[in-house]
Amino acid sequence: MKVGFIGLGNMGIGMVASLLRAGHEVTVYNRTPSKAQGLVEQGARAAAAVADTCRGDAVVTMLADDSAVEGVVFSEKGVIGSLGKGAIHVSMSTISVALAARLTAAHADAGQRFVAAPVFGRPEAAAAAKLFIVAAGAPDAVDACLPLFEAMGQKTFPIGHQPKAANLVKLSGNFLIASVIEGLGEAMALVGKAGVDRRQYLDLLTSTLFTAPVYKTYGGLIAEQRFEPPGFAASLGHKDIRLTLAAAETLRVPMPFAGVLHDRFLTLLAHGGEALDWSAIGQLAAKDAGQEEP
Repeated sequence: MKVGFIGLGNMGIGMVASLLRAGHEVTVYNRTPSKAQGLVEQGARAAAAVADTCRGDAVVTMLADDSAVEGVVFSEKGVIGSLGKGAIHVSMSTISVALAARLTAAHADAGQRFVAAPVFGRPEAAAAAKLFIVAAGAPDAVDACLPLFEAMGQKTFPIGHQPKAANLVKLSGNFLIASVIEGLGEAMALVGKAGVDRRQYLDLLTSTLFTAPVYKTYGGLIAEQRFEPPGFAASLGHKDIRLTLAAAETLRVPMPFAGVLHDRFLTLLAHGGEALDWSAIGQLAAKDAGQEEP
């Protein structure tokens, strides 16, 4: 496929490399042009403006938050104004349910198609084309994007015809991951203060009842205090929990623990942890217990 890709952060670089390896023709755009250089050397074309990425079958956005997506989609000569009739905008960012609904309506009014396809997986999974992709939108549009999804991920999960459903599922998943991080942090603080080696404790957990990758990945980061450089920044974790709470309020679904997580991220940010990996909230319990200097 001929595809544009907007957003070359920790995830986007690996995703574009996967598309290139699969033989797709990719034009890339990033606010910081230098980030495109390595991908150009692999065969990508560098775009000077957002509009230049909208000349093909689809354009993918992989951006940090609602504001960044709104900026490239609704601005003058943005995606809405530049994408051809019938072409597809694939939003792979973790954005609000409300913005997904707004994008669906705006693209329909412009005669374009919109697919929400947020992903589960850290940068190493993106680089290895091992992402899990949650896709929602009109069936013909989702089917048209499958070659892209197959190039970037190990499995795609169609979740319905309304794009916003994919974003809700993604937010719920990030809420669960953050819950695991907080739970691991509290458990490790408990046994660690009693003198139990945290790495041995993690090995016990992940060799018995807690064999899921989320426990292995985040348990390892917490046990070894590997929070830099961030695979997923704490500020983004805070944003996702905030968006989860907003969706829950709209649907009138109480989520008490999401409120706890919101405050944990806020505590981390208040103490200068914005540039740390979001798993750093798992260290707060140890600090609260007097094990670590703030």
